[in-house]
Amino acid sequence: MPYSKTHKSQTKDRILRSATELFCRHGFDKVSIGQIMEVARMTHGAFYTHFESKEALFNASFLESFKRSRVARLAKAPFSIKHLTALVTDYLNLRALRDRGAPGPEALLFNEIGSDRPRIKKLYEEAYERMKKMLETRITALGRLKKLPYAADRETVAEKARGIIAAMVGAVAVARSISQEREQHLILQAAQKQILGILGVNETEFDPAVRKGSAMRLEHA
Repeated sequence: MPYSKTHKSQTKDRILRSATELFCRHGFDKVSIGQIMEVARMTHGAFYTHFESKEALFNASFLESFKRSRVARLAKAPFSIKHLTALVTDYLNLRALRDRGAPGPEALLFNEIGSDRPRIKKLYEEAYERMKKMLETRITALGRLKKLPYAADRETVAEKARGIIAAMVGAVAVARSISQEREQHLILQAAQKQILGILGVNETEFDPAVRKGSAMRLEHA
C-alpha cells in the first residue's frame, strides 16, 4: 500500500528536524546523511525520496527555521520603536540560539561562517538581504511617523540597517564563543545599547516594559 500524503509530510518533517539539530551542533561539513537519518530513525535510502542532496536539505532546514522563528513573527508586528527593538532583543537572546528544539536561522548559519560552498554563501546573501529589507521597511515607516530624530532618506535608512545587522551578528557571534554567561549577557546588552543609539533612541526613554522583558530573557538565557 502506498504511503499517504500525511505520512510523507511527517517523514519529511522528521528529517528536517533531525538535520536542523545536527547542523546547529556540528555544522554542515561534519554531518553526514547517514547521521541525519539515524537521528530521524529512518533508513538511509529514504532520504532521497524527499531531498536530492545534503545541500538541498540544508537549504530547506534554513527556510523552515526562518518560518518558525519568533523573529519572522516579530517582523509582521506594528511599526514602532518598541517592536523593532523587540525584534533585535529576540535576535540577541542566547537562549534562542541554544534551543535545539526550534533554533532560528542564525543558529544554522553561524556554524558556516567563511564557508566556500556556493549554495551556503548564497543563503548568507539571501538572509542578509531579507533582514536588511525588513529593517529598512520598518525604519522608513518610523521616520514617516516622526518617531525618529533624523530624516529617514534612502541612504540614511540603508546605513542604519547595515549598522544594526553588523551589531546583531557580531554580538551573537562573539557571545557564543565565550563560556562565561555574565560576559555573554554584557556583550548582548552592549549591542542592544549600540542599536538603540543607531536608531537614535535614548535608552532612558525606551519602553520600561520591553527593557524588563529583555533583562529577564538575558538572565535566563
